[in-house]
Amino acid sequence: MNKQAIKTVVILILLINLFFSCSKDKILPYKDSGLMVEVRVNDLIQRMTIEEKVNQMLKLKLTDLKLDESGNITKESLDSLFNGESIGCLDPPRIDVDGIAKFSEAADRYLRENTRLGIPAIQVELSGMHGQLAYGATNFPQTIGQGSTWNPELIGRMAEVIAYEASLSGCDQAFSPLFDLARDPRYGRVEECFGEDPYLVAEMGKAFVIGMQGDPEITKDYIPENHLIATAKHYVGYCTPVAGINIAPVEVGPRDFRDLHLYPFEKAVREANVYSIMPAYNEVNGIPVHASEYLLRDILRKEFGFKGYVFADYGAVSMIQNRHKLTANKAETALLALKAGVDQEGSDYAYSELIDLAKSDKEIEALVNEAVRNILTVKFRAGLFDKPYKTPDNLSTLVHTQESIKLAREIAEESIVLLKNQDKLLPLDISALKSIAIIGPNANQVQYGDYSITKNNSSGVTILEGIKSIVKDKVQVNYAKGCSITALDDSGFKEAVTAAEKSDAVVLVIGGTSMSLSGVGWGEMADKGAYPTCGEGYDRSDLTPPGVQSALIQAVYNTGTPVILVMVHGRAYSIKWEKENLPAILEAWYPGEEGGNAVARILFGEVVPSGRLTVSVPQTVGHVPVFYNHKPTGRGYYHKSGTREIPGRDYVFSSTDPLFSFGYGLSYTQFEYSGLRIDKKELIETDTLRLSVKIKNTGGVTGKEVVQLYINDKISSVTTPVKVLKGFKKTEVNPSETTTVSFSVPCNELGLWDKEMNYVIEPGEFEIMIGASADDIRLKESIKLLKMNL
Repeated sequence: MNKQAIKTVVILILLINLFFSCSKDKILPYKDSGLMVEVRVNDLIQRMTIEEKVNQMLKLKLTDLKLDESGNITKESLDSLFNGESIGCLDPPRIDVDGIAKFSEAADRYLRENTRLGIPAIQVELSGMHGQLAYGATNFPQTIGQGSTWNPELIGRMAEVIAYEASLSGCDQAFSPLFDLARDPRYGRVEECFGEDPYLVAEMGKAFVIGMQGDPEITKDYIPENHLIATAKHYVGYCTPVAGINIAPVEVGPRDFRDLHLYPFEKAVREANVYSIMPAYNEVNGIPVHASEYLLRDILRKEFGFKGYVFADYGAVSMIQNRHKLTANKAETALLALKAGVDQEGSDYAYSELIDLAKSDKEIEALVNEAVRNILTVKFRAGLFDKPYKTPDNLSTLVHTQESIKLAREIAEESIVLLKNQDKLLPLDISALKSIAIIGPNANQVQYGDYSITKNNSSGVTILEGIKSIVKDKVQVNYAKGCSITALDDSGFKEAVTAAEKSDAVVLVIGGTSMSLSGVGWGEMADKGAYPTCGEGYDRSDLTPPGVQSALIQAVYNTGTPVILVMVHGRAYSIKWEKENLPAILEAWYPGEEGGNAVARILFGEVVPSGRLTVSVPQTVGHVPVFYNHKPTGRGYYHKSGTREIPGRDYVFSSTDPLFSFGYGLSYTQFEYSGLRIDKKELIETDTLRLSVKIKNTGGVTGKEVVQLYINDKISSVTTPVKVLKGFKKTEVNPSETTTVSFSVPCNELGLWDKEMNYVIEPGEFEIMIGASADDIRLKESIKLLKMNL
């Protein structure tokens, strides 16, 4: 008898014993918190009707509930929504934290007390990637900015705060973080990604999951209090659609698919024990992910060992029929998704059809049982059955605390990237300034990015406000909007030029704005000429600043006043002219509610910039893609760059280089690299590569450096990239001091997918590179992997 059979027999014996014991004291086994989760799940499933099982695979919206004149949830609306039946998941309303708590408590109580088995629902948080989607919660920088911190520990702390705040109002799960790769800046959802590199995305994403969900050693058994079920999305390949268009097909070879796209999700499952996976809308090589047994069962569950539940993206199951055209009706659609491995539909388009299908087909019933088992296991491990939700006293005082606001500012400060600083224009010296012009459509407007509850200036600090709070009455501030984000009206240029002409310096704040498909936050911005330029469903065919902002930049530049360009947006801009002509440029992304203070503190030297790019910035949209980890032939053959005046090859009128490289970012100080030391230069595949490097601050202020470790497989059986990131450390160093930064890389990370698509660690020589960016390698050394003796 094998181990699984023995385990099954033991569980059956326990259930039989429990049945007789429970008949005496009326305590049902699935309600006994002292029992094994598997025992509780088995007991509950065998009590459920097929209708109750399928209900666990569906989701409802709490927005359908109604309030009476006293502000309480009406019993009639609860009966109308639930009809005395349990449900798998619930969407909260998009309101304030106190309101969400009221809806959560009413729904939770109803499901426990007014349904046959009292099964609680998972209340999901639609996003959670940079804060709970609720008025009153803390709004952190958008994900692309989080990645630019290169600081996993900081992001872990942030995710823990997001989980804490959301859990206080009754949320159980967040649909975050993204493990997608931002490799095409045309695509609108790059703002939700940590970056273009699979290793960096994996490390930042794991830190987020562990902060939100808890230590993997603990979550093997349960999720700690005030944490949430984390969701790794969008599995898989979602952010590299054809032409950069949302939901377009993904066409990728099996080797790149493994090396790039599957790699971060495997790390999320194996090393962070993520409880939920959300598949992507798109098809991969002709098969929609929500219909792919190969991706959801063979790879995710059998190969990676995923033990949680698969939650369909909103409307994705219906897309199998209505967009991808794989099925002819709802029943076929439900069956295809179920067989593929989708546990929770995320709505109720097709899965209700499974009730009749399961009644007439034992194999379908077994698949339903499997999906429900996955969902209930997560519910039990998340403690839902044992912790009825009760609204905390003074809830609004427990969220958005001074500590969380400070953390939001700290993340914003570490996310901002200094791209150019000619003649050390920055930091600005208040004592040397009499006046300063603050210009641009995003100078006096908060921008949080997609999936934000608000864009009202009262919810955060604008850059204009942040600068005023620092200079106070010591410097005259001349503000002019100049233009809107997307409108083509340049009538504000005159006011902007005047402000620049009478000032000693200009801070010009350009960029974009984002909006979720649900329209959250619409109409709250003072700028009515600000159509969304980024976010879900807002893709672009060019990468220049939208509207007339480029013309505004040149008009202000022509005044002769030094211009500091600050970009507040969600995707990389091609700013070749600006790089060549403006003395200083800051990349701020969407910096969250404390963004204004963070930018101002960097401009005036209260904080030394330490952000680094996690995406390669193209010179033009025609250069896309320009990711750093290209193959040896990926940047051309002739290497005779052309210009408009002198044509050349590979591109006739341009180089193939990025405008700014992956990992790039300046500081107000300088760092010297030396002393690369490798513990052992000959290793076998079971070893760990250990090395260290010395970093000296040769400047005059304390600063943080991001030390990056790249590796190249010099000779391999299949082509490999010129370099791949395999380690990074952010370290703070005082002036004239030296610190040692150490790295450990398991040699298993040096493998490749061979000609037969087997993962192997090939013997041979590997180049070790330490640098400040992918294009700024300071130190090199080589190691050898030896063939193992069997």
